[in-house]
Amino acid sequence: MLEVKDISLTFNEATPDEKKALQGINLRLETGDFVTVIGSNGAGKSTMMNVISGALFPDVGDVQINDKKVTMLPEFKRSNYIGRVFQDPMAGTAPAMTIEENLAIAYARNKKRTLRPGVNKKRRELFKSYLASLNLGLEDRLTAKVGLLSGGERQALSLLMATFTEPDILLLDEHTAALDPSRAELITNLTRDVVEKTHLTTLMVTHNMQQALDLGNRLIMMDKGQIILDVSGDEKSNLTIEKLLHEFQRIRGTQMENDRAILG
Repeated sequence: MLEVKDISLTFNEATPDEKKALQGINLRLETGDFVTVIGSNGAGKSTMMNVISGALFPDVGDVQINDKKVTMLPEFKRSNYIGRVFQDPMAGTAPAMTIEENLAIAYARNKKRTLRPGVNKKRRELFKSYLASLNLGLEDRLTAKVGLLSGGERQALSLLMATFTEPDILLLDEHTAALDPSRAELITNLTRDVVEKTHLTTLMVTHNMQQALDLGNRLIMMDKGQIILDVSGDEKSNLTIEKLLHEFQRIRGTQMENDRAILG
């Protein structure tokens, strides 16, 4: 479903601020894979996400989605294939528009544009049924401005908007990091339920090692723009935070110095 081939990207090349953000990244996701991505600050996690989404173009390498090469396809065109939820609850939604208007825009993402109203009786009922699955009471607030929602409510709405059209790929970029613990747990559980229900092929970046262990069928660890560990199946199921830290030290010869990644 997703294949990243020999992707490399350097920022500020040939300057004193040169940084090799990605170095020969190779990654393949089969249909239905739920892959969590862990790594310290500057490891290249979000940069890899941005290359996959089309927000950044690589210096070399290719990106394929469902056997279609999309390497140089701009982000707005790639949105036909990709749903994405960002770290900031303020991103991904239009705060001055209502809940139903935001949902109407997301609903039309992979459909042919027409001059018909974006919200009608049939769609309103559809939106209500999807919102009811969140158990947040948002189905009774369709005409409320999204800017009035709490961070957790807004992130839940963003997750719904990114997934209810069942894109080929779902990208989750630290989508619980800006929330308080209770709301983060809510969004984590919603994520698990949505992905399992729809069998979406998902790539989730997180700083929280325990979250990376608890979710998905596969885990990759990045460091300095490289994938240094890729585990799945029983090997992943038997991992602990201590074992992950030991693997990092074994591979890199040094300890991971990032309390946020360790403690979540």
